[in-house]
Amino acid sequence: MLKIENLSVHYGGIHALQGISLEVPAGKIVTLIGANGAGKSTTLNTIIGLVKSSSGSVIFEGKNILGQPTKNLVEQGLVLVPEGRRIFPNLTVQENLTLGAYARTDDEQVEKDRERVFTLFPRLKERIRQKAGTLSGGEQQMLAVGRALMSNPKVLMMDEPSLGLAPIIVGMIFDIIKEINSTGVTVLLVEQNAKAALEAADLAYVLETGRITLSGSGRELLADDRVRKAYLGEAE
Repeated sequence: MLKIENLSVHYGGIHALQGISLEVPAGKIVTLIGANGAGKSTTLNTIIGLVKSSSGSVIFEGKNILGQPTKNLVEQGLVLVPEGRRIFPNLTVQENLTLGAYARTDDEQVEKDRERVFTLFPRLKERIRQKAGTLSGGEQQMLAVGRALMSNPKVLMMDEPSLGLAPIIVGMIFDIIKEINSTGVTVLLVEQNAKAALEAADLAYVLETGRITLSGSGRELLADDRVRKAYLGEAE
């Protein structure tokens, strides 16, 4: 469904992505793990058109989408939940969700999707008229995911969804990711919580200083000694 081929990105003299290739099959959860500065966020931001690539291609549903405006990609079903949530703090929960559907004209289905978001995140319904900036960190992350779902994504990309959240909320967020995926939405996940990410993933990649160094099923990488030592805090 989504395929990255030989993707390179430069920030001035820094070669942030060095010809990476990876595949995100339809209906799967794919995770990208790696240390800070490895290029994980750069990968997502390049796919969605926020960062310009030096070379390579991003194939979505058979077409090279590299260089297309972000708005066009969202309309095609490619959506990013950014790191740091980036909700609109001075707008209400309801208004944030409405903005998630800004490109849609199917009003009846939009209302159904709003109810679906409230089914996934009942807490958001309780706070529907509350300003988003007054929500807890976990609730803001729920809102960021809910807003993305309002655009009716085919591929949902998520950048560090568990960052700064309490362990009990992290577990809930990953349960929600699996539930979203079970409805047919493909997920590409960047996450520093390697254990949770690999446990959720059908397919996983390790990114180190701009290069893919390992790939396999989530289960295979969980059992890989190199991954266990570098990302799971386990000694040899």
